[in-house]
Amino acid sequence: MAETTVTIREVAERAGVSVATVSRVVSGKGHVREETRARVKAAVQELGYRPSRMARSFRAQRSSFVGLLISDIENPFHTSLARAIEDLLYARGYSLLLCNTDEVLDRERTYLQFLADERAAGVICAPASESETSFHAVLAAGIPVVCVDRVARRTPVDSVRVNNVAAMRALTQHLLERGHQRIGFVGLDTTITSGRERFEAYLQTLREAGIDPDMSLVRLGKGVEAFGRQATFSLFEVSQPPTALITANNMLTLGALKALQQRGMRVPDDVALAAFDATPWLTLLTPRFVVAAQPIREMAETAVLMLMERIEGSAQPPREVLLEATLITDAVPHLTGTVRPLAYADNASNFDEKGGGA
Repeated sequence: MAETTVTIREVAERAGVSVATVSRVVSGKGHVREETRARVKAAVQELGYRPSRMARSFRAQRSSFVGLLISDIENPFHTSLARAIEDLLYARGYSLLLCNTDEVLDRERTYLQFLADERAAGVICAPASESETSFHAVLAAGIPVVCVDRVARRTPVDSVRVNNVAAMRALTQHLLERGHQRIGFVGLDTTITSGRERFEAYLQTLREAGIDPDMSLVRLGKGVEAFGRQATFSLFEVSQPPTALITANNMLTLGALKALQQRGMRVPDDVALAAFDATPWLTLLTPRFVVAAQPIREMAETAVLMLMERIEGSAQPPREVLLEATLITDAVPHLTGTVRPLAYADNASNFDEKGGGA
């Protein structure tokens, strides 16, 4: 009989004992007479029984998998992040269960409840909403959570993300220093942390330069190629179009480039471009434009490290860790690299890397 067809009940019937007795023998827990133990082991061997991983997980009240919730697996940022997290977890003996939320709260809640029901070892999540996402279901089940790329204020947990404010200020300042004042912005929904922080930094940097932001040059929406294309095309339909453009993530950049191509516009001759996120296909473009590259590998390493600490019983207050993006003006690096040593502080504003400042 094939291993996958054998149940614990069949073993119990063959050995003439209860299911509970078979469970005690297989798990090695609880008192069982030697004669009975031998009979159960013989039945196990004869039938080729192997206890399921899920059954072992329920007995231990902890599974060997970690749930990862991201918004869009087609986004190269999330693809690279998921791959890095999977590699890091696998090296620690954990499997990864990937959940694509599409930034839909109901879908996110369904996945979180599933992970709570299945007793996941932990959860890493890019929340669908900064104010509405709730981790109550998984936290109530004793499952630790770490937010990555974004934060969730409703149920505070550990989090790691890029310093969106510093990176967006650098991108905007780069264009201002080159004489641009009408700078268009194609951004993300501001209900998510990255969207809000990047948009607010853009506005604040313009104001500090003495420029009153022109909202006719702003388009906010879902961070997908289709929106980036539509938004960019519409920006150049206004009576006074922008001379420069900022895109808030890589998929928006791709959409913007397609819109500019459709209009027969060249970068930077007809419009300057500054983009958030570095992706491999950017290396194929000439000329290169300024890019804020996120430290994806370091973000993944930090998230996994924080989760492992929680799994091992850390009870310190939730921490927010900020990592710095790299502003690249002449080349786009690969998205992998060495992971620098990290030092944690209780407050994100006090976080520094070894040898670095606050």
